[in-house]
Amino acid sequence: MKVVKKINNNVAVCIDSNGEEVVAFGNGIGFGKIPYEVKDLNKISMTFYKLDFQYYQLLKEIPSDIFDLSEDILKEAERVINKPLNPNILFSLADHINFAITRLKKYKSAQLPFSYDIEHLYPKETKVGYYAVNLIKKRLNINMPISEVTAIALHFLNSQSPTIKSERRKNIDELIDYSTKILEQEFDIDINRKEFIYNRFIMHLRYYIQRVKNNNQLTEQNNKELFNTIKEHEPNIYLGAKRIANYIDKELKTSSNDDELFYLMIYVKRIVNKKDTSVKG
Repeated sequence: MKVVKKINNNVAVCIDSNGEEVVAFGNGIGFGKIPYEVKDLNKISMTFYKLDFQYYQLLKEIPSDIFDLSEDILKEAERVINKPLNPNILFSLADHINFAITRLKKYKSAQLPFSYDIEHLYPKETKVGYYAVNLIKKRLNINMPISEVTAIALHFLNSQSPTIKSERRKNIDELIDYSTKILEQEFDIDINRKEFIYNRFIMHLRYYIQRVKNNNQLTEQNNKELFNTIKEHEPNIYLGAKRIANYIDKELKTSSNDDELFYLMIYVKRIVNKKDTSVKG
């Protein structure tokens, strides 16, 4: 296998023996003068063929130590859960951990609720969640809130069912699709559905819908000032998020609180301000 392009110190684009392009993970694989031949294939810990462009972008955005951490968590999950997992979970997991750390530093106490239901119903996935939180503490010296156990457990729970086409999944997908159309209409934009920023938005919406349906909404103490700041200075973001929340509440016969709306505003702001989201016309 030949290394042809460095992404970071531990990730590189390679060409395999069949001439196929592959993204390879391995300690120090990005070091050395490129191109070069990898003589010891045991050095490579993970490979991805036909990787979407959005994941290349993510590799550049997220620190390599977060990917190294996520790779070790994924290996532990494969051992503990012992079921087929969507291989792309590495990228969504790394993105989640990176954003959770950023959120913790920026919003201090902001966190998702810990779910005893998830712990009871899915003990293996919850065990991986505890492992991840402890590993983050050990490697990065960051104390993640206990709620991250649930969030990470849900990541692995969802990664087990990419091919399950249940009526419940279909209904959630319909809610997400219409919510996207609301954004496009509200801000007069075309959203690039292949961008990773859109996948982040979808993931948040999926968890948001699950929380409001299960009456397990976010309940924070210190978000009101930030909520009011965005509402006052960026009323378009507030109104766009509010319109989505109102639509979901109407369909599900629920009532989203301001804490849920606050985080929805953050994701709406991110997707609306994305440079690859273009104005119609």
